[in-house]
Amino acid sequence: MLPLALVTAVTMLVLWFPLTALWHQQSEIDNAAAQISAIKQQSTSLQAQAKSVSSTAAATLLAREQYQLVSPGQSLIQVLPGNGSGYVAQNAGDPGFQPLVSPTSQSSLTTDRSFTSGSHKASGGFLKRFVRTLEFWR
Repeated sequence: MLPLALVTAVTMLVLWFPLTALWHQQSEIDNAAAQISAIKQQSTSLQAQAKSVSSTAAATLLAREQYQLVSPGQSLIQVLPGNGSGYVAQNAGDPGFQPLVSPTSQSSLTTDRSFTSGSHKASGGFLKRFVRTLEFWR
């Protein structure tokens, strides 16, 4: 009975180690196959995107919308939104995303009289102006 138990133990050890290695290798192969599948899907998506931008009109539209580029001879003008006092807040966001203003609407620049020479005052003294200047560099 002892030799049969010994033969069974040796057989189990000989078979167990290769089967464990094969099982781990198979799981690594499955992981690699999943990564390859994800990369193929990404590649397909990128190819479709490249095909959609391959025309000159689509590339021009993309350049204008996302990168605010203009054709040669044109110039890009952005009007910053104001709050009436002439100061633009730091969190105002990108002015390119603001809605367009009708040219017939009254401009706040024509009605704003806060910058006339008679009404200009120190607005809190040197220290407040200095701190406001330092806040700009944050």
